[in-house]
Amino acid sequence: LVAIIMAGVLGIYGLIVAIIIAGGVSVPDNGANTYSQFTGWAHLAAGLCCGLSCLAAGGTIGIIGEMGVIATGFRAEINYAKMCRPMPGVGGGGGDAGDDEAGGGGGAAMSEGSANDENKLFVAMLIMLIFSEALALYGLIIALIVSQNFYKCGE
Repeated sequence: LVAIIMAGVLGIYGLIVAIIIAGGVSVPDNGANTYSQFTGWAHLAAGLCCGLSCLAAGGTIGIIGEMGVIATGFRAEINYAKMCRPMPGVGGGGGDAGDDEAGGGGGAAMSEGSANDENKLFVAMLIMLIFSEALALYGLIIALIVSQNFYKCGE
């Protein structure tokens, strides 16, 4: 869910840049063009800067989100296996695989450790998502700076 929300923010970055660029486009004045090539190239560069940085950030957010879901599934499978399967060598019995006294799963002690593991996994995934979102934020900042450069024809 976090990755989906963060990916939605990337679209908002593009919308912000589009509104800024649209505000910088001027209409012809008495038949004379006031929108220069310099301003056009600056606006193109601003759009490409924001768009490509959001594309890169979106790709990394997608990969991080996918790997986070897979890692959470593996973690849940491992914790379930530790709780339910007999573990040889743990407990008071002889430690044979067929020995029912050889200890079972982790029980309550295992569930406390699993919650801590899931929190660590979530925090690590969230930090990676934040750093990948920073790629797009840097592109937005540069696009805002570049889009403010303009030159009016006829001056």
